[in-house]
Amino acid sequence: MIRRTLLALAASAAVAAMLPGAAFAQEVLKFGASAPKTGPLAGGAAVSHWPAIQLWVHDVNERGGIDVGGTKRKVEVIELDDQTNGETAIKNIQRLITVDKVDFLVAPYSTGLNIAAAPVIAQHGYPQLAATAVGDGFEALAARWPNSFWLLGSSKAFAEDLAGVLKGMKDAGTIGNKVAVVNVADAFGIELANAGKPALQAAGFDIVYETSYPLQQPDFAPIVAAAQAAAPDAFVAFSYPGDTFGLSAQAKIADLKVKAFYVGVATAFPAYLKANGAAAEGVLGAGAINPEAPGMAEWRERHVKVTGSEPDYWASAMTYASLEMLEQAITAAGSTDKAAVIDKLKTTTFKTVMGDMSLAGNVNQKFWTVGQWQGGKYYGVAADGFDDVKAPIAKEGWGN
Repeated sequence: MIRRTLLALAASAAVAAMLPGAAFAQEVLKFGASAPKTGPLAGGAAVSHWPAIQLWVHDVNERGGIDVGGTKRKVEVIELDDQTNGETAIKNIQRLITVDKVDFLVAPYSTGLNIAAAPVIAQHGYPQLAATAVGDGFEALAARWPNSFWLLGSSKAFAEDLAGVLKGMKDAGTIGNKVAVVNVADAFGIELANAGKPALQAAGFDIVYETSYPLQQPDFAPIVAAAQAAAPDAFVAFSYPGDTFGLSAQAKIADLKVKAFYVGVATAFPAYLKANGAAAEGVLGAGAINPEAPGMAEWRERHVKVTGSEPDYWASAMTYASLEMLEQAITAAGSTDKAAVIDKLKTTTFKTVMGDMSLAGNVNQKFWTVGQWQGGKYYGVAADGFDDVKAPIAKEGWGN
């Protein structure tokens, strides 16, 4: 599927229409985006990825475009569906670069697809701002592909911060020391489980049940039942969107008796609250924002107004921030020269919806790691580089 999105003022469009084709091409900056519109990760991308791009395009073009060497150039995005498939993602990126001849790329969605596409993006020298990748070894990846930037945090930080939150609850007497750990058998889930289990053990937890499951697991009842039988005090799932919803629904059906319940990607989705209602209260999840940070409420309101959809409480803002950084780097470079833009990405402090951010060493060191639903909002309860965290609360039943 290909969809061209060009948001421009009518007057500018009319003027551009009268110009020769070559002149019109010079006025527009073409961005290419390959991410899931179908497949297992399409639902997540439809919340965190595509609408953030749409909002950024709208905001840029409403301002008259990106300043490139003193000339404002409006933005067009060519969108391709990678079908949640690494090989398709690579083919899409090659097409965007060699056939569509885009000026820049929006990084793919998810850890696995960003890593799959990284070699071909590096081969052509395009900057890659991976706003939705969580993993370890990003410093090594950045050394191998110095055009790549990794924004959402490390598995080690996510795991250790989660273990820290649970340890704090344990030390306070809120929960005991028994934990069940499950994970999706994908790059994201495997890396987090590999980091999470040692971190939990180091924090004094006894892992009483553990298992992994495939990306398209059809039934979560056996997993929750087996965890329930082990009588854990906390349940931890390093999960992707479909399993986050499936595990939560089954935990409610089974009335899983834990004082801490953590699920991964999509816990921060507004749809999670809508699907679970009062049962969402106290649920911990991957990533977060501070919804009360300066400017965040206004940004979220604009997101709804422009895209017709509510952003999540995690990767939506980081995706938008990654495009703000790319935009500001292009302006700082004064040209579309990719090497110059990459240099500016390495050396500039950027003003973003997430606050001031920099990418020294190509790896962002300022990110939210753990969030929790409290009173109908999803707050950050652990972070690296942010101080405005909220204290976690116990999970007090499922409203059954």
